[in-house]
Amino acid sequence: MGIKKNFWKNKRVFVTGHTGFKGGWLSLWLQSMGAEVYGYALNPPTEPNFFTVANIDGGMQSSRIADIKDADNLLKSIQATSPQIVFHLAAQPLVHYSYAHPAETYATNVMGIVNLLDAVRKIPSIKAVINITTDKCYENREWVWGYRENEPMGGSDPYSSSKACSELVTAAYRQSYLESMGVALASARAGNVIGGGDWAKDRLIPDFLRALDAGEILKIRAPNSIRPWQHVLEPLSGYLMLAERLYVEGASFAEAWNFGPSYDATYSVQWIVERMAEIRSDVNWRCCEESQLHEANYLKLDSSKAHIKLGWKPKWNLETALNKTIAWHQSWCNKQNMRAITLQQITEYTEENITT
Repeated sequence: MGIKKNFWKNKRVFVTGHTGFKGGWLSLWLQSMGAEVYGYALNPPTEPNFFTVANIDGGMQSSRIADIKDADNLLKSIQATSPQIVFHLAAQPLVHYSYAHPAETYATNVMGIVNLLDAVRKIPSIKAVINITTDKCYENREWVWGYRENEPMGGSDPYSSSKACSELVTAAYRQSYLESMGVALASARAGNVIGGGDWAKDRLIPDFLRALDAGEILKIRAPNSIRPWQHVLEPLSGYLMLAERLYVEGASFAEAWNFGPSYDATYSVQWIVERMAEIRSDVNWRCCEESQLHEANYLKLDSSKAHIKLGWKPKWNLETALNKTIAWHQSWCNKQNMRAITLQQITEYTEENITT
């Protein structure tokens, strides 16, 4: 099935969190297909950051720097653009940060989606909405098989819990309001995304690249933890395919969806570091003392529904994803045109047929 480029031409798309890592990649991909992209987000969260480095702003119809917790401002911003499709990515996305700032995390991740969906109720132009959450929204039982979309929500840390709450809010607004209004609302859950332009703290790949750039020893925690690693373009392709079906077919696709990697892409933290050290041998690393903060040890997603009903499946294996990530970062270090480099990787992803 794939993504239909012509579908997106001149579509008015509202993206919250467009200044973030995933939101920036999504916004540029939409721009490349001719969509009119309107953004609403806080300032980029790091320096440097993907939004600035890849000049995402250069192709935006508008870029409102504002807080998702500001309901009035959000409503006015969406009303001013009359979008047809909405992607919600604005979030507090870090587990460790959530332990230090739980109230902020809940206010952003729970009330943020409440504010968005309440605004959607008042804007008749909108036909499709996707709330981007996380694989960590599931009640983690540390079992060896993948979580399916009908598994219970949960979370023992504030971040995971807040995203589980966001899923419950999404289901409630769909059933109470949007379904009867003809607005197709879905949620999307992905694995641990990697890719060029992520400079967030307490994430494995950015930490690796920072250590590489600084010539320092990389310290890793929880080396045996298993995660569903995937290049950022993998779930984004799923979001785009899902949005097309929501827009055209509506309610039959208005539900929760997993967009995780194939089972053979679930590797330990230590395996990832060792593989990247083979690619770039000029970095040293060691395990640090285990964090006292709880994090899940084992996590997989079952994406069978997306495979069967959407025709979506991962295209890049993990080795390819790591190579693309390091290549992007090296291009940045070499002061190349990173908007062009990013668009080139998007083109490579859509044209290549690499199986996992």
